[in-house]
Amino acid sequence: MPHDGHHHEHEPAKPHAHGGCCGHQHAAPLETSATPLPIAPVDGAQTARYRIANMDCPVEERLIRNKLSNMAGVVGLDFNLMSRVLDVHHTLPSLAAVETALHGIGMQAEPLAAGVAPVRDMQEGKLSGLQKAALVVSGLAAAGAEALAWSGQGDHSAPVIALALLSIATGGWPTLKKGWIALKSFTLNINFLMTLAVLGAVAIGQWPEAAMVIFLFAIAELIEGMSLNRARNAVQSLMQLAPDVASVSDGHGGWNQLPVAEVTLGALVRVKPGERIALDGTVESGASAVDQAPITGESMPVEKRTGDIVYAGTINQHGVLDVLVTSNSGNSTLARIVRVIEETQGQQAPTQRFVDQFARYYTPVVVLCALLVAVLPPLLTGAPLLDWVYKALVMLVIACPCALVISTPVTVVSGLTAAARRGILIKGGQFLETGHRLRAIALDKTGTLTMGQPTVTDVVALAASEQIVLLRAASLDANSAHPLAAAIVRAGPPAAQHLPVRQFSALHGLGVQGELDGQMHWLGNARLMQQLQLLTPELQAALTRLEQQGQSAMVLATSQAALGVIAVADVLRPSAAAAIASLQQLGVASVMLTGDNRLTAERIGQQVGVSLVKAELLPEDKLAEIKALQQQFGVVAMLGDGVNDAPALAQADIGFAMGAAGSDTAIETADVALMDDELGKLPEFIRLSRRTRSILLQNISFAIGIKLVFFALALGGLATLWMAVFADVGASLLVVANGLRLLRGNAGSRAGANQ
Repeated sequence: MPHDGHHHEHEPAKPHAHGGCCGHQHAAPLETSATPLPIAPVDGAQTARYRIANMDCPVEERLIRNKLSNMAGVVGLDFNLMSRVLDVHHTLPSLAAVETALHGIGMQAEPLAAGVAPVRDMQEGKLSGLQKAALVVSGLAAAGAEALAWSGQGDHSAPVIALALLSIATGGWPTLKKGWIALKSFTLNINFLMTLAVLGAVAIGQWPEAAMVIFLFAIAELIEGMSLNRARNAVQSLMQLAPDVASVSDGHGGWNQLPVAEVTLGALVRVKPGERIALDGTVESGASAVDQAPITGESMPVEKRTGDIVYAGTINQHGVLDVLVTSNSGNSTLARIVRVIEETQGQQAPTQRFVDQFARYYTPVVVLCALLVAVLPPLLTGAPLLDWVYKALVMLVIACPCALVISTPVTVVSGLTAAARRGILIKGGQFLETGHRLRAIALDKTGTLTMGQPTVTDVVALAASEQIVLLRAASLDANSAHPLAAAIVRAGPPAAQHLPVRQFSALHGLGVQGELDGQMHWLGNARLMQQLQLLTPELQAALTRLEQQGQSAMVLATSQAALGVIAVADVLRPSAAAAIASLQQLGVASVMLTGDNRLTAERIGQQVGVSLVKAELLPEDKLAEIKALQQQFGVVAMLGDGVNDAPALAQADIGFAMGAAGSDTAIETADVALMDDELGKLPEFIRLSRRTRSILLQNISFAIGIKLVFFALALGGLATLWMAVFADVGASLLVVANGLRLLRGNAGSRAGANQ
């Protein structure tokens, strides 16, 4: 697939998900998976990785980018704000200049060695006692200044000014410091705008308002950080599904509790009822039902027996399972899912690219407009200067595009995480957004619409009961390696009940024969029955009926008569017809592409209700069909197994892989991986994409709309500085909360479908 799931654009580019947009330092960090994100070399340059604890959002990213991007020897920057990680691609002999520059703009840069993941500081993100006390003092002083001013003391009285200065010093010092850094770096961010507004308010004598604005801004930052932290921790909550310790066999009948990271491949791990499975593996002994919803999104527990695969993070229901470990903690299916989601946050969705470009020009334009508002009316009309300066300051506060910038990544990362919780692994925001435009989906037949495994569908009793027919046929076919024989053996009684077979032999192109209970038996096709002169009109009619239904029919016979007919076919997935019907309700056409013969393909197509059937196709033919569908419908997806359908999957706008749980290849190559074999996840993906798109448009419209309203109120003299603070940060909080709605509720609801 051409989509590698990682982002290394080194012109101004922003990551998908980030924290608060106002430079706060209070949001808790993300605890990453055991294996860090891969680092790709850039033009032969070296890569230095830093964890920056106070890098939360595009405010800090832009500050860092402005400081480092033009530095000699720095060739590229990659930001992962979810993990607070910065990759600096460089050709420098020493990184001292880079680290000095980062510290100079207030960034707490901690170098990370290659192959070492960021470590979570459990105390990070919490206010210290001193910080809490400073905020309390700031709030009381601001309220006191306002109270004295309202009581008649006046805005310029000594007590009011003293309280205002105390409030600014205790609550606003971090903002003023970051505003000064932004000014030195020629970066127009919210800290610079807020600093300018506070100093402007002081300059025109609005001391109580300056104090209240800086205090409200500090509180709003804290609340915003707490809200955005939900988005940051949404991905990490997936990783926390796996337990930290496992019960490991010591090889002598005992069991030791070991950290999961220390469990080696091939170790035997015991999982008791109610416990979460710690590592991927295969069941060595025991039987139980396992809740696989955290990985595959399946609603019902799955029965597991010896030889079955189990996944880390899933829940054992009632029996004891001894599991042979096949993947270490850093390479489990769960860890790969988390890693993929983290990596996709470095890719920009189309809407985010637009918003970032818009915001880049929007902020300087608004600052220029505010300057003109402050200067032109007094010059042209003789209006009071201080009144228009105040209006300009209100415009500066509301000008910050925080809500607009954070509206897209928070929404997209919420959508990606919500999909992962449902067993749909999406490799980037662009695919989540593209999903709402899908108008046709091409589906492979074998292993996609069908189970991909021959199954006994009918047993027609003739001269013996169905039980006897299956018993004797299974006894014969237990000696055969043919796929149809395996289906009959699976449908028959357990191997312990099989009859002994003597003089067994395979009849090429016809079937098999062998002696059962002292009598020769044959199991084969119509040609074999004709050679045995047993093909009666009744038998021929039964065979013809079954074969017209697309089934392979085999007859069990002795030398005297045909005992019965067994029909084998590749059966439909139980959810196939319902999934196709849901796609049609969503206005998405379904097209089956298969290399199978036309008769079988059309029969399957009729059963599931696909819009169009294309049969007898080679891989290159499927590629041509995808191109034709794109010409006809526009945006087209392809669902297949990712191997023989690779050309078609690559050509499609979105490539879906079936049953990706436990498959490295599917997870790495597909644009969207359905973690189980549930076709119902296709319409669920489209509904989630449409709901995500709807919330994106809501957030962008609201963020722009609230600013237009306040610009008008500011020009009319109806808005104050503290109202502007509430409007700006309130808008940010509302778009974050709206984006986080994707983490709640049912993405497949009717409402979601209609959005």
